[in-house]
This record gives sequence, structure tokens and C-alpha cells, in this order.
Amino acid sequence: MKTSITLCALAALQHVSATPLSKRQDFSTVQYPPGTGANLHEYPPGTGANLHEYPPGTGEKLHEYPAGTGENAPNCPPANPIIPFTSTFHVLATPDQVVNGTTNPVFTGGLPGAQATYDFGINAPLDLICYNIRLTGFRGEYQSPAKTATHVHEGAKGKNGPPRLAFPNPMGDGDVRVSVGCMQGPFTTGLIQNGQDTGTGFRVQQIQDNPSGFFADVHSSLAVPGAARGQLSG
Repeated sequence: MKTSITLCALAALQHVSATPLSKRQDFSTVQYPPGTGANLHEYPPGTGANLHEYPPGTGEKLHEYPAGTGENAPNCPPANPIIPFTSTFHVLATPDQVVNGTTNPVFTGGLPGAQATYDFGINAPLDLICYNIRLTGFRGEYQSPAKTATHVHEGAKGKNGPPRLAFPNPMGDGDVRVSVGCMQGPFTTGLIQNGQDTGTGFRVQQIQDNPSGFFADVHSSLAVPGAARGQLSG
């Protein structure tokens, strides 16, 4: 509750503090014109400066701020809670795990020097997956028949399988590329097999129930079957 009140108060005050202090006028040396009241010992009647009680509605004596001001208002929304993960996975993807083919898959060696880490957090009831992907040593262009070249596929170790999740490709300057975010079902990959998208009907609960049956990878124009690959478990 304390956090939500603070956020609401900051939102209400953001326009007040928008002008930098260095640019605000210094009124301490201003000479006010005669009759403005700057040198009066007592302010004229009705100005409120000498009133024992401020007039109703001025807000000075209110125990509760009016509805909508944010401090005590019941309609001030609480801060978004942190979404709990029902499971998490840390995956190290390397070139030596990449295979090509479906009937008799063979190890290809991937893209030498490429490596990726995939950190996943899953909330199964929400069908939500959050990801932090870090890719190094990647060369060539991203290449895949799916809508991106960074995936989670369904397939056991040493086997191939269709992509079930397609993540935004890691981006960045230099050797390190990163992709961070969250996705919620229903999912699509952009790859059509047997007349439907390979993400159709997929739920992240399936990863949580059988992580060894899924792997993460990234594809390059220099290594189309995969630059680097890592099993989610086992």
C-alpha cells in the first residue's frame, strides 16, 4: 500500500516539479510595486492570511484528500505486483549440440565461437514466459523460415522438432546481443506445418511438465540448422 500511495503522489506532482530549480525565478530580491501587499504588516481583510481557520474547501484542514488526488483515494490503483514464476530455467546453448535432420539427425557443429544463454521464467496458469537471452560470437544474418530466428523447439536431446516459441532476435552493438521481455499465449511462430502454425495450441505448461523435451536455439545464415543450441534440462 505504501508503494501505491507513493506512486500516485508522484504522478500527481510530476507537473509541479517539471521546471528545473536552476531555471525558476528567484523572488527573494524582487521589489514589489506599492499596493501589492508585500510590505503590509497585516494583509487586507478577506485575503485569508490572518484567518484562524481557512475557509471551507481550501483543503488546508482536510483529514482526507479529495477523491482522485491519490493520497487517500480508494480509486488509486495499487502498484502492479511482481508476477511469480512457477518454474525457471537457465540454458547454455553451444554449437556442439546442434543437429540437422529428423529421421537420422547428425551433429553439425553449429557456428564455431557462438554461444547463448537463455534465462526463462514461466507462470503456467497465466501461460506467460519471460526471457533474458544473451548471445555472443554470432556471425552472419539471422535466418529461419519462422518469423524470428530465436526459438524454443520441442525435441529431446540429439533430436529435432518444430519451434513452439519464437522470441525477438537478440540485438546490440559489438559482440554481445541481448533480447529481454515477456510473451503470453496464444503463441505463434510464423512457421506453418500440416496446415497450421507450429505455435498453435502450445502452452508453457508443457515446458514445465517436460523440460528435457525442449531446447532453445538460434539460427544464422552461416549455420541454418542452428548456430547454438541448449536443452532446457538434461
